[in-house]
Amino acid sequence: MILKERFRKYLPVVVDIETGGFNPLNNAILEIAITLIEEIDGQLEVGDTYRHHIEPYEGLAVEKESLEFTKIDLNHPLRIAISEKEALTDLFKIINKARNKYECSRAILVGHNAHFDSSFINESVKRNGIKKSPFHPFSVLDTVSLGVLATNQTVLARVCDSLQIDYDSKQAHSAAYDSDVTAKVFCKVVNEYKTT
Repeated sequence: MILKERFRKYLPVVVDIETGGFNPLNNAILEIAITLIEEIDGQLEVGDTYRHHIEPYEGLAVEKESLEFTKIDLNHPLRIAISEKEALTDLFKIINKARNKYECSRAILVGHNAHFDSSFINESVKRNGIKKSPFHPFSVLDTVSLGVLATNQTVLARVCDSLQIDYDSKQAHSAAYDSDVTAKVFCKVVNEYKTT
């Protein structure tokens, strides 16, 4: 299996975003992580994870309930945050390098509830005047759908339990942790899928 042929010349890249709410037009991105997918001996493998803490974009809301859920402390002295534009520019360079390595035409976002992450990325690209995103503008690969197909579960922790992937609820809702775990789910489901 050649990676570019497996996904119609799309490079799967796992993305997880932690936000200040559910509305990509009104709520700020607080963290973003990507995990690269590599191919080794015809099998998908989890690659490196890259993460940035994000300074909330001026004028966008951060809901108190979101901070309580994610446990993000915006004022933590060790939280070194950068702008959305800096974060996306850096991550898009990493993605494009991987895309070129595997001779893929575009990247495709992989996520757990992938349309949520995709909607926030697309809005951030627009408001920051980034000329080109490496991601397909609307197609995604969703591990909720893959999870329910493979395990009859939709919740990430339960999908992991069914697939015998370690899941630490204390680390959950950190973008880097969730991105890495989602990548493990994606690779395992795809690698074990049998065509008939």
